[in-house]
Amino acid sequence: MDENVLAELSDLFKVFGDTTRVKILFALSESPLFVGDIASKVGMSDSAVSHQLSILKLNRLVKASREGRSLRYSLDDAHVSSILNIGLEHLCEKKGIA
Repeated sequence: MDENVLAELSDLFKVFGDTTRVKILFALSESPLFVGDIASKVGMSDSAVSHQLSILKLNRLVKASREGRSLRYSLDDAHVSSILNIGLEHLCEKKGIA
């Protein structure tokens, strides 16, 4: 496999290595949300959520659509949800959790 592709894949998985970002991704897997709504769901400040969203957006895991003066965030595509769900499924199987 191409070394650059492997490096990019490794970088992608590093983004999932932060609990805060995973919480945000799970919140967005339920429905698109504004920054304030995400902050309420994950128990963080708006500025902390905005910082994490910029990392997620840079890595093409979330996207934003403008609604008036605000941005509504959502998962970039169904692959992101699949990655989360497969990881959770793997973990639950290994731990014997249904």
